[in-house]
This record gives sequence, C-alpha cells and structure tokens, in this order.
Amino acid sequence: MTGGGGSPDVRPRGRIARFIQFLREVRNELRKVTWPTFDELKKATTVIVIFVTVLGIAIGLMDSFFQFVFVKLVARLF
Repeated sequence: MTGGGGSPDVRPRGRIARFIQFLREVRNELRKVTWPTFDELKKATTVIVIFVTVLGIAIGLMDSFFQFVFVKLVARLF
C-alpha cells in the first residue's frame, strides 16, 4: 500500500507503536496549520457572539409569538 508520496507505508505492528506514530503524524499536521492572529481571533469571536445572540433573540421571539397564538387558539376552542 502506498501513501500520498508514492513511498510504501511503514506501519508499526504494536498498538503502542501505532499510537506513537499517530501522535507524530498529528504533531506534523499541526505544524502545517496557519493559526489566526489575536486580532483575527477577536473579530471572529465577536461575530460569533453577536450572531448567536441575535439568533437566540429571534428564536425566543418566535417561540413567544407561537406560544401566544396557540394558547389563544386553544382557549377559543374550549
């Protein structure tokens, strides 16, 4: 079996050896990550907090509206 580089995969046999190999691969992949700057992180966090707040308010208003409508509807039927 070959990996993405064309060379054959060297797979350790033992469970511990495979786990150590996995950790090495994770470390190598994390080195490739482009991490956001602190300013980018603050902006993204602000956008997410605002979006979640607005969405929560919208869902709360819709819930209150439908609760009011259905309570009035049920009250009229009985």
